[in-house]
Amino acid sequence: MSVKHIDNIPSEAVPNAVGVSKQVLISPEEAPHFAMRCFTIQPGGKMPLHTNTVEHEQYVLSGKAKVTLGEEHYEVEAGNVVFIPAGMPHAYTNIGEEPFRFLCSIPNLDDRTTYL
Repeated sequence: MSVKHIDNIPSEAVPNAVGVSKQVLISPEEAPHFAMRCFTIQPGGKMPLHTNTVEHEQYVLSGKAKVTLGEEHYEVEAGNVVFIPAGMPHAYTNIGEEPFRFLCSIPNLDDRTTYL
């Protein structure tokens, strides 16, 4: 069990992305089944098309982005929930004036990212 504040959790740049950082809120070492991260994409920033070997459950906290899921494109903003099945190509582009932030939970399994 733990209680902490997001402002006290370090952030790291996401490789192969522009203007994207990640905070690990709950690590695999802290919880037996799921990890929780918070991603921030600065205005004009983007995460390129990629796949992961695990599913993603996401909740948008703020900002606005274009999210690509397979062949489909969606505009998402605060309050939207996004589910990405394992293996589905996906990408993000901040299309707003403020940082785009979202929570992302993943199962504690081997996760390999492949950039397309």
